[in-house]
Amino acid sequence: MTEDVRRSEALGDTQNGDNGGTATKNSSKTGQIRARNKARIIAAAEEVFAAKGYEGATTAEIALKAALPKANVHYYFSTKEAIYRAVIDNILDLWLEPFQRITENDDPAEALSTYIRTKVMLSRDRPLASRIYANEIIRGAPILADYLGSDLREWVAEKSCVLRGWAKKGLMDPVEPAHLLFLIWASTQHYADFQVQAKAVLHHRDLTEDDFETAVQTITRIVLKGCGVKAD
Repeated sequence: MTEDVRRSEALGDTQNGDNGGTATKNSSKTGQIRARNKARIIAAAEEVFAAKGYEGATTAEIALKAALPKANVHYYFSTKEAIYRAVIDNILDLWLEPFQRITENDDPAEALSTYIRTKVMLSRDRPLASRIYANEIIRGAPILADYLGSDLREWVAEKSCVLRGWAKKGLMDPVEPAHLLFLIWASTQHYADFQVQAKAVLHHRDLTEDDFETAVQTITRIVLKGCGVKAD
């Protein structure tokens, strides 16, 4: 299958201008193949890394879980670390994107409430993603240390400006933005990272929709009141 993918991608790359329509069609098909296979590998890797950890996971296991030849996995990702970074990148995109576009012109109650709900529901729908990230941090972030000290730090600094802007306008109390974000991350990700504990305490075999909705409402109420934000 790897050779099939290579031939397909080569076909898309070598079409000449005499047949532009075919070239565009082949290029689109090639892009779809690449996107589909990479998504398949990342989804499989998420399961393997969550179960085995970074050290215990192997490319062969990831290939088996993805139902692809190992050679195909290496075609898209040259090393296990490259797969792991792709998995983490996907996780961070899911977590940070919902708060990415906020500005000082947004309503703090709506923005914070939406972010909290999104994060709790990601813990419901993608618990393995949260556990992989938590394990990376617990290990001292050997793979992500550079990201934490650069991209994530810059993201937090950018969002901090928005939160401070809301405080200056009197829309919320002046709180330390980084610590507010830490609080939101910890409380929302609890329902993924410590799901076993939550199920035991609540005496549920599995967390229910009501459990997650109660979590959203509770965290939102505490955060908004604690920050002096008035919800409509």
